[in-house]
Amino acid sequence: MFASLRIPNYRLFFGGMAVSMTGSWMQATAQAWLVLSLSGSASVLGLVVALQALPVLLIGPYAGVIADRVDRRRLLIVLQSMMGLLAAVLAVVTLTGVVQVWHVGVLAVMLGFGHAFEQPARQAFIHQIVGKDLIRNAVTLNSVMVNAARAVGPAVAGVVLGLVGSGLCFAINAVSFVAVVAALVALNPAGITTETPIPRARGQLREGLRYVRAHPALWIPLVTMALVGTLTYNFPVTLPAAADFVFDGGPQALGFMTSAMGVGAVVGGLVVAARGTTGLRPLTVAAFGFGVTVAAAALAPNLATVIGALFLVGWLSVAFMSTGNATLQLNSEPRMRGRVMALWSVAFMGSTPIGGPIVGAIIETFDARVGLAVGSVACFVAALLAFVASRRTRERAA
Repeated sequence: MFASLRIPNYRLFFGGMAVSMTGSWMQATAQAWLVLSLSGSASVLGLVVALQALPVLLIGPYAGVIADRVDRRRLLIVLQSMMGLLAAVLAVVTLTGVVQVWHVGVLAVMLGFGHAFEQPARQAFIHQIVGKDLIRNAVTLNSVMVNAARAVGPAVAGVVLGLVGSGLCFAINAVSFVAVVAALVALNPAGITTETPIPRARGQLREGLRYVRAHPALWIPLVTMALVGTLTYNFPVTLPAAADFVFDGGPQALGFMTSAMGVGAVVGGLVVAARGTTGLRPLTVAAFGFGVTVAAAALAPNLATVIGALFLVGWLSVAFMSTGNATLQLNSEPRMRGRVMALWSVAFMGSTPIGGPIVGAIIETFDARVGLAVGSVACFVAALLAFVASRRTRERAA
């Protein structure tokens, strides 16, 4: 279950990211509540969430080319430092009382540029730390860590929001970036597998796209994640709206809902880390199960029930995500891994600029339950597409 943590470099990297991710989830929760408080509109919240993900959609594939061209460790140090500075700026404008929605939107776009380059570099760099034999375990434990941070960060943010306000959450996040930068600096170079950066050349982005198109084990998970990412992974829009408008709760209710999802993801992630498999069939099963749990959350009659349903949503969410991620990593050549993982980031995060405003508009027109229900349907459709595509691929191979 914890095999990757036996590697000293991975332990150090894992610890630094855990601190930083906790701060990031605090900021995500506080930012959503701040925008909803300033605007009173789920559509505006969806737009801000979309703005943060827009750079991933626009430049994500090219960011993968950069991840294959440069020293990934150095790139991560620069990017993490930049994102910490952006969090500090948001903290200052909020604590001084001058913050407006457009401030949050501008800073969200800038943070999105950082994520666009950071995601593929970080995903590919994990492979350099742990190697091929432990990559599935490391990817799953990384998902567990992210979701453990999702359990702790929003819960702490809910308390801080109720007592002090969102500004302190942003300040804590800014400080948390020190941990991951220090961890990256302290890594032992001897324990990092050297992958020679590819030389700069024309057509490298197109080369990556052709490579993915030629391998069903790569394009099927990417298409599946693109659909689910567009309409299901809009929890920063659906959960604040559900907490406020459906269950008539405050920031504490949002914190409990998001934390329940994080706790479920931790438990599910540990199970996947110990027993999980990779491939198209497990991915199809996980997508279907994810849809069932999101449907249960949409139908929950009260706050206590939706918290229980979100626990299961978190479980199946991490199973779906880690299965797709590890399937891509294990089926990618080292020289192509940055570009492949960049497309994964585009499918996961870059789909939000499309889905965020759509889901926000659905919530404005109907309510948050319908927004969640649409995400459930997207999971079922993705599972069906993955099943049909993988079956046809096997038939052609036979």
